[in-house]
Amino acid sequence: MNAAATTVPRPNTRDMLAIHQVFRDAFGCSPQLVGSVCNDASGNVETVAAYYANVLALLRAHHEGEDELVWPKLIERVPDQGDLVARMEAAHEGLATALVECESRLAAWIASPDIDHGASLAASLATLGVLCAAHFDEEERRILPLAENYFTVEEWAELPAHAMRTFAGDRLWLAIGLVREQMPPAAQAMQLEKMPPPVREMWLNGGSEQFEQFVADLRR
Repeated sequence: MNAAATTVPRPNTRDMLAIHQVFRDAFGCSPQLVGSVCNDASGNVETVAAYYANVLALLRAHHEGEDELVWPKLIERVPDQGDLVARMEAAHEGLATALVECESRLAAWIASPDIDHGASLAASLATLGVLCAAHFDEEERRILPLAENYFTVEEWAELPAHAMRTFAGDRLWLAIGLVREQMPPAAQAMQLEKMPPPVREMWLNGGSEQFEQFVADLRR
């Protein structure tokens, strides 16, 4: 029987567009956000730095989840798409290098948030954004339809669970809130229902308020 038999419930793989948009927005506005607080003696540098540190940590967790949970299954189940999957894996390697460079330049900017370090950081973030955009475009166009046909609902749900477990940032509520911003209300409600109980409790008992205050400070 074809693995894509229509009698099997299919996952909504388009939910990945929300997290992709988080990265598109974050890297796209890096020149404005970083540039606006260079040489700023207030706490705004810390806010922008925390934002990008957690966005980069989320990108790392997101791609590690795909490396572990998506590519091996597609190679096994859709072997005629091996070249495509290999190209996506190779893209992750290049993105990992660009991500490490962003982390290094972010650390340098935190230590000395002047215009030169800010320009270097903003350029690295913008470059990572361009690389991510090309990768996301192909992934949304070619990988998500394959995953919809060859993954179970339960298998696809392992991706966000993996990201929450492996996220190395210091503000999980920020990562959750940024993704939720990109979701329609019905998807937000479903996401909340499927959160691990400790994470849901964190979000409901202060996490959402911390997120709202943080983004208000970031975007003012």
